[in-house]
Amino acid sequence: MARMHLGALGVTSPAFEHGGAIPQKHTTEGDDVSPALQWVNVPSGTQQLALICHDPDAPLTHGFTHWVLYGIRPDVAGVPEGGGGQHVEGVNDFGNEGYGGPAPPPDHGTHHYYFHLYALDTEIDAGPGLSRDELLERIDDHIIEQARVVGTFSR
Repeated sequence: MARMHLGALGVTSPAFEHGGAIPQKHTTEGDDVSPALQWVNVPSGTQQLALICHDPDAPLTHGFTHWVLYGIRPDVAGVPEGGGGQHVEGVNDFGNEGYGGPAPPPDHGTHHYYFHLYALDTEIDAGPGLSRDELLERIDDHIIEQARVVGTFSR
């Protein structure tokens, strides 16, 4: 049976409100830099944090992953704009390590970009380059809590 991983962990972005539009500078039409993210209430026992940005609205079977970030120390309170390089970066669905901003097909409507933050009870012992699926497989049994902030974008 699946477990819920709810608690006080929270994640926000000063670049957009939850459910609000992601500024163009954070998309492939702009500077393509990751938005700043901040989090609070990392639960006791957290050994590491992981972050995934995923667009389930992409017209692909499993959506589109824009960012896979892991190896984040539990005492870190966020990622600055354009940050991520100080942690371990996985491969996005563009085929690159690091962040790749929103790029929905023109006239495909509004897409939702879920920035999922996971508090883990173990350290992920992996070098760069894990895919979203590979990371989720490694962390599935180690999630203490999770939180998300969602931004939108359309063209």
